[in-house]
Amino acid sequence: MCHKCAPILKMKKEPKKVADLELLNLLKQVLPKATTDPKLAGKIYQAIEAELKTKAKAAAFEKFCAKVALPNLEPKTLADVKTQLAASFGDGDVTIKPNRAEKTLAIEVALPDGGQFRGEVKVNPDAVVEESDEQEIVQKFVACPVALPGDPELIWVLGKRESMNADEAGIALAKVEEEFWASKAGQKLLRDRVDRSFPEFISRVPAGMLTELGLKRHYKLPEAIKVLRPLENPIAASKPKPAAKKG
Repeated sequence: MCHKCAPILKMKKEPKKVADLELLNLLKQVLPKATTDPKLAGKIYQAIEAELKTKAKAAAFEKFCAKVALPNLEPKTLADVKTQLAASFGDGDVTIKPNRAEKTLAIEVALPDGGQFRGEVKVNPDAVVEESDEQEIVQKFVACPVALPGDPELIWVLGKRESMNADEAGIALAKVEEEFWASKAGQKLLRDRVDRSFPEFISRVPAGMLTELGLKRHYKLPEAIKVLRPLENPIAASKPKPAAKKG
């Protein structure tokens, strides 16, 4: 039911992604009151959502290019870089081209919505041991149990960054689910007649889409519930039992 997902990249204090989600959630409530035209409200919401998403991904890409450790252009190093990019940008197409003469790595990410980011990273032999002047804080993930309204007894134990509260995690989770089913992978699953349900979503969504918003699948398999047995009162147990009366 639940799968384990290791965090890919170190992140500083919770970015403004949660604030963007709260803004979008507020727009859903305000726009219908500001205009009686539902199509216009929908267009405004989609335009703002697309702009926020593009800016966030552009900033994440620039940060990645600035922070990624590239000590050499060996196949293993390049594979690690590509894995991190794939995890960070979900269903985007990732292309890397090493230039051994110039000792650089060209990086390109093409997103399904047509967005495209390009960057270049220089080889730094000391990248592994180099420390940033700005200290990074690795936020821990804590358990975040969730259940569906129709079946409150079935619980998924997910993970959220410890700086997020339950409401923020719920908003982020709903957003990721919406984006997943709208993606190429999600649309293909729907065409293959996969049920558009939360269990299917949480078992198939790429780890990077969850991690990007501070979430993850917390456990690979749920542990069985431990039923505790009440301890016998040691004082009562030490007292001699009364002798049975002769009848």
